[in-house]
Amino acid sequence: MAANVGEEEATVSLVDVLEEDEELENEASAVLGGSDSEKCSYPEGYVKRQALYACNTCTPKGGEPAGICLACSYKCHEGHDLFELYTKRNFRCDCGNDKFGEMECKLYADKEKVNSGNKYSHNFFGLYCTCDRPYPDPEDEAPDEMIQCIVCEDWFHGRHLGCVVPDCVELQEMICESCMNKSAFLWNYAAHIAVPPMTKVSPCKGEEDVKVEVENDEEEKKINNEKPKSSADEKVQVNGTSACKRKHQEEAEGSSEEGCRLREMKASGWSRTLQGAVFWPSAWRTKLCTCTDCKVLYTDAGVSFLLDEMDTVLAYENKGKSTMQAEQAGGAEGRDPLMSALNNLNRVQQLEIIHGYNDMKTELKDFLQRFAAEGKVVTPEDIRHFFEQQQSRKRRRANTGQYYCS
Repeated sequence: MAANVGEEEATVSLVDVLEEDEELENEASAVLGGSDSEKCSYPEGYVKRQALYACNTCTPKGGEPAGICLACSYKCHEGHDLFELYTKRNFRCDCGNDKFGEMECKLYADKEKVNSGNKYSHNFFGLYCTCDRPYPDPEDEAPDEMIQCIVCEDWFHGRHLGCVVPDCVELQEMICESCMNKSAFLWNYAAHIAVPPMTKVSPCKGEEDVKVEVENDEEEKKINNEKPKSSADEKVQVNGTSACKRKHQEEAEGSSEEGCRLREMKASGWSRTLQGAVFWPSAWRTKLCTCTDCKVLYTDAGVSFLLDEMDTVLAYENKGKSTMQAEQAGGAEGRDPLMSALNNLNRVQQLEIIHGYNDMKTELKDFLQRFAAEGKVVTPEDIRHFFEQQQSRKRRRANTGQYYCS
C-alpha cells in the first residue's frame, strides 16, 4: 500500500493488487493443495498431515472437540462457523461421528464412533496460545505474529514465547517451552544446534545479545584450546556469530555410527538457559541421533515424528505447490471452484453466468486500462464507483426485460 503526497486516502497500484493476489493464491495453494477438496480423508486413516477445520456450529465450546477435513468443510459444513486450524499431523476426519449427534457426513458416512488416535487442544474451540485467546482477537490491538510449535502444534503470540523471536523465523521451526520441558533431552540438542536465545529485538545485532554460558568468541576459543579435542568439541558452535548468518555444520555431533550423539552432547558440558521457546535452523532434524536407544527415547516421549523430514510443514506445503502446478499444467479444471459451481446449474444459468462474467471482465479491463494509460493509481473509491455502475446497468437490463415480457 502507498499513499500519494497530499492525499489522506490510501491508494494502491494495479501491480500491487496483482502481486498481493498472487501471493495469497500461492499461500492457499501451499496449505490446501496438499489436501483433497473433493473426497473425505477418513478412508485414508490417520493422515500424516492435512488441512483441518473445527465447526463451531456443530461442536461448540463446552462439548467434545472435533476436527474435519478440507472436503467436509466444503460439502458438509458450508455456511457454518468454522475455525481454520491450518494443518495437523496424524489426524482422522471426525465429520459425522458421534461427536456430531444426528448429523451424517455427506461424503463418507460409514465411520467409527470416535477416532481414538486423534489429539485435540483448545485450538478446536478457536483458542490459542498460553493466553487462551481467539485469533484474530477483537480485544487485542497489539500487532503480533502467531507462530506454531511443531510438537504440540498450538499457536503462540510472539510476545508470549518467553524469548525474542528471530528476524528470520520463517526459515526455522519452533518448539515451545512447555514441549521442551516435557522432552527435556531436547535441551541438550538446543545447546548445540538451535538458534541461540536473544535478549534484543533483532537476532543479528551481535554477540552481546546471545544468552549462553560461553559469553564470546574469545572465551569459546580459550575453552576449546584447553579441552581435549573430540568430535563433539570440534563440531559444536554454541555462540559467536549472528543467528541469521552463522553456518551450521553438516553434522552437529559424533559422526561415528556406533556412538550416540546425544550422549556425546551431554558429556561435552555445553548448556544453555532452560527457558523460553527454542528456534531451530533449517535441516536441524538431520542432526538428531538415530541410535537404537535414542529412537526408543523419542517414541516414549511421543516425538518420533521429529526424525521424519517429510513431517515438516514445509514438506507439506511443497507437496501442495507441486500438486497445484501439475494440475495447472494438465489443465485440471475439475477442481476449480468456478467450474464446480457451474456444474450444479442448468444450461441456461451456466450461459447467463459465463456471459455476465465475460462482460464484466471486458469492462473492468477497459476501466483499468484508462488508469494505466494516464499513469494513475486506482483508489478504493474508483473500484466502488465501477461496481456501482455495474449494478446500475444490471438493474436497467432487468427492468427492460420486464417491460418486454409484460
